Amino acid sequence: MLRFLFALLALSVVPQVACASEAEILGLVATERGVYCILIFIIAYTLVMTEEFIELKKSKPVIVASIIIWGEVAYLANTKGVSAEDLQRVIAGNVNEYGQLMLFLLVAMTYINAMAERNVFERLRSWLIARNFGYRKLFWITGVIAFFLSAVADNLTTALLMGTVVLAVGKDNPRFIALGLINLVVAANAGGAFSPFGDITTLMVWQAEKASFFEFFELFIPSAVNFLVPAAAMHFAIPNEQPEQSDDGLVPLKIGAYPICALFGLTIALAVGLKQFLNLPPFMGMMLGWGILAIYGFWLKHQEHDLPKDKRFDIFEMVRDAEWDTLMFFFGVIFCVAGLAYIGYLKITAEWLYGDMGATTANILIGILSAIVDNIPVMFAVIEMDPNMPLYQWLLVTLTTGVGGSMLSIGSAAGVALMGVSKGKYTFFSHLRWTPAIVAGYFLSILVHIWLNA
Repeated sequence: MLRFLFALLALSVVPQVACASEAEILGLVATERGVYCILIFIIAYTLVMTEEFIELKKSKPVIVASIIIWGEVAYLANTKGVSAEDLQRVIAGNVNEYGQLMLFLLVAMTYINAMAERNVFERLRSWLIARNFGYRKLFWITGVIAFFLSAVADNLTTALLMGTVVLAVGKDNPRFIALGLINLVVAANAGGAFSPFGDITTLMVWQAEKASFFEFFELFIPSAVNFLVPAAAMHFAIPNEQPEQSDDGLVPLKIGAYPICALFGLTIALAVGLKQFLNLPPFMGMMLGWGILAIYGFWLKHQEHDLPKDKRFDIFEMVRDAEWDTLMFFFGVIFCVAGLAYIGYLKITAEWLYGDMGATTANILIGILSAIVDNIPVMFAVIEMDPNMPLYQWLLVTLTTGVGGSMLSIGSAAGVALMGVSKGKYTFFSHLRWTPAIVAGYFLSILVHIWLNA
């Protein structure tokens, strides 16, 4: 029982940290201070999971917990004779991993904010509303757009963007809103699973070199199945009606909107190209793209000289508006779990999961766990455990952690955010009614993946 508890706790927390050798694991999981570190993390993560109710930003408790845990780790390392230099080397490895991922995500967030500031997403929203599609057609259009858009933008941004469309056209039809938002959660999570840019978890797997950039696209068909199965089930529950027509015109694009979209595509190509051909880490290609955007933004600012200064394009405002709470949460989780891994909890977790249960069963259960626990620390746990698996198993766990959160509305940032903006029209229980269809899509996507890629 104790081993199962340690396994569950470690899976709930472990990030991608510098891979430690056997000699670097303290092996002190049964000590009072080791258990104390687990309890500290449980308290912090409980606060994270109740963020919606207590309104405490999720980054705050995990950052505090991470430093407390590393204080305990330093004490334990000292009792075992670990030198200060060795301890600093482990910490530096974690800083290196976090820094690369943070810079990559920061550039992506900057581009998304820049496109939003140039009205790209508002233009898309107004165009969809102006077309006066029927409820069923709109259900499929928003779902398909969310599926493909989340391959380059994060699932939260995608869900919020398309959610505004669903809420705007379905304001007099709560049933359509609930089903449309459930569809968006499933589509955004599924779309992010087949692209290294679609989710932080896929980015982690790519940067850990468990799969090459193009190998992720082997998950396209399984991801599509994961989206289409529950969508097909919900289709017949959508009212076969026409919403009220809207006379609102198209939102105008600001100068530079299309070039910024093109630069985002170029930045993705740079990240992939530098990784594939020069073996440079992806964040360097992203930073090059950031620099190009900054220079183009300088030109844009001069083109808008007739506007007030606070209305002109400023790339540092785009950086300021990045999801810093998410980036800081990422730091806290990495260092919390890095400390727990250094104590030795991941070693026993790997032995139990991948040794006793087998890779396929373990990877399916990990996906189910991500319906309750955020998929980022779950995937971090797997990468840090580094089980000896073939490519199709690494793609399997990428798929399951990416789409597992769709089973419950609280399983992903997209679901939590849409519950917040829907003002009671989309709830935990409205999502739960369709969980059997989503679970069916989950297992069918796994079967399709194994059939195609094993």
